[in-house]
Amino acid sequence: MARSARPVVHYMATRPDGTVPPTCEHLARYYSNLGETIPTVNLAHHVGETIDHPSPGKRWYTDNPFSYFHMYTRPGEILERIEERWPVRLWIVEPLGETGNWGNDFAPYWLMSHQIRVVRETEAWRAFGHRGRQVLAVLAQLPDLARQWAEEWAADPEGARRTYKAWEERVDETRALTNWAYWRARYSRRSAGLATANQLAGNAAAQAATAAGADPYAVARIQLRARCLVAGQLMLDRIRTGEYEQSVRALLLGAGLDTTPAPVPA
Repeated sequence: MARSARPVVHYMATRPDGTVPPTCEHLARYYSNLGETIPTVNLAHHVGETIDHPSPGKRWYTDNPFSYFHMYTRPGEILERIEERWPVRLWIVEPLGETGNWGNDFAPYWLMSHQIRVVRETEAWRAFGHRGRQVLAVLAQLPDLARQWAEEWAADPEGARRTYKAWEERVDETRALTNWAYWRARYSRRSAGLATANQLAGNAAAQAATAAGADPYAVARIQLRARCLVAGQLMLDRIRTGEYEQSVRALLLGAGLDTTPAPVPA
């Protein structure tokens, strides 16, 4: 007997207060500057209910700031069109009535509709994809890790400079971050999750390292280390086969930078 196909799940992300962000941030900013109020709807107020779009636009174009409900079948991509990207709340919804897309070849994991049923709220970590829990765990550790790295650098600046230079050259040579992590994220539909994690990691590391007194050169290398670490965590299950891939994954996780193993939550 053939196995039944896994049901398609549609996800929508909202701001932390539960309101749906605009379809187009640029149009929203333009009309807000003209004094207009951008309509929205709060999904937290409508769990289990069917809701109509408050300002439906032309199907399926962005002709006003909030034109349609925009949902994803791959939650790892959902952060690509969110104003602040993180934090968000994540919801499972059911599209109703007529649905559309900008073209299946362009974004097959997108779907638009003017009516939805709000099924339930789900875990926000899913917005980073399959390993979202691990990514959030590492992001939470980064302020402490970056301070530790900055202190180690300050204790032996010349030694740290040599060690980081050799590691950075290897990261560049293998294109561990710009090729391996990037393309594996594309293939597994986690590109937006990776981009957001990289941004959060870089910001957290820079803030902590600067506060610890690191100079700009050290801050930049600590930022790179943090970005590689979260990328390695996010794509741990996709960069794994063969000796060379495992060496790339080890580089992302910071192999060779110190004697303390990089955090690798299960």
